[in-house]
Amino acid sequence: MSSTAMSETVWVAGVGMTPFGVHADRSFKDLACSAVSDALADAGAETGDIDVALFGTTTQGPLGNQHMVAGQIALREMGVQRIPVYNVENACATGASAFSLAVSQIRSGASDVALAVGVEKMSIGDPERTMAVFDGAYDVSDREGLDRTLTLLGGDVDEPDLGRRSIFMDIYAAMARNHMRLHGTTQRQIAAVSAKNHRHAAENRRAHYRTALSVEEVLAARRLSYPLTVPMCAPVTDGGAAAVLCNAQGLRRLRATRPVKVLAAVVGTGTDRDVTSFDGHIGARVAERAYQAAGVGPEDVSVAEVHDATAFAEILQTELLGLVPAGGGGPAAEAGVTALGGRVPVNPSGGLQSKGHPLAATGLGQIFELVQQVRGEAGARQVERARVALAENGGGFHRGEEAVTAVTILGKG
Repeated sequence: MSSTAMSETVWVAGVGMTPFGVHADRSFKDLACSAVSDALADAGAETGDIDVALFGTTTQGPLGNQHMVAGQIALREMGVQRIPVYNVENACATGASAFSLAVSQIRSGASDVALAVGVEKMSIGDPERTMAVFDGAYDVSDREGLDRTLTLLGGDVDEPDLGRRSIFMDIYAAMARNHMRLHGTTQRQIAAVSAKNHRHAAENRRAHYRTALSVEEVLAARRLSYPLTVPMCAPVTDGGAAAVLCNAQGLRRLRATRPVKVLAAVVGTGTDRDVTSFDGHIGARVAERAYQAAGVGPEDVSVAEVHDATAFAEILQTELLGLVPAGGGGPAAEAGVTALGGRVPVNPSGGLQSKGHPLAATGLGQIFELVQQVRGEAGARQVERARVALAENGGGFHRGEEAVTAVTILGKG
């Protein structure tokens, strides 16, 4: 592999995204084709221009019984044939992982034009079956170990009567209680994140929830696991998102007019560490590598989309990414630092809490938002002079932190 290929600039030539929400009348294949068609049109591309496809889904096996070759089956519907199609699964970081693999394909010289896709159909009319999917995103051979970790993080809390929820709401709640103990973060600060993101989503026509909520309304909503209430947590969502990536040669053969540069696309896993401390956390480690690859620092970030599966997660990730100091995520949210118009707007799309969280599509949905921001096409959500945009997409849980984290940095061409 030549150093020239490895250093080659990669561009996002086009993006597409379905509305996120409950799509009772749309199939998994229909959602995939819609997102891909929009991405191709945005890139000025035809299906025949694609050299390789990276197709992400996490739930079509357990929920749709399509345990294998989902990408080949979905993409054949729209004429994607002959080329390599690789199926990607990396929990909630599947979309960003497909994007990173597409970048690697291009930088290696194997492809000039690559397609990254993420899609889920999670609303199947059986909530218990849907919630059970999340039990596959931790070490299922050691459920007792997970319980011990959650007790270490959040204390011995038993709240079985608070209604149906995925295990990840208990995981995030335990992490939040640990952060509250270490840094003095308050439930009201967590609610401020949620209110901000619901307010942002009201301006996003592709968002699952588009109703603005006040801090008081968030706090008064149904409890899940302390300190979390329902609006602080991402809903079960259907949807698809896609991106067309290329090198300079690929860009010349497309009709893309507004390409955005990929500065970094880094994926990493965790290390054995003290689970009660946030020192050495996977998010900070992957972010450090991404900043180094991009040649920028957190002070250069104009806008960010982070993996707020719960409102607390946004507080934590803004700290791990260096956008605010350790312990400063809650006060920053409460003071409006991370809101539109603030110093570093976070989740202008509405985030996972409000835009929605179709697991494998989430990371590419973040890319969709940030491409719009860098192009200056985000409308009422537009961040002024957005030049460097960062996405953080996490997945699964293993030994006190996400099992995988992806950090992508985009910039103006």
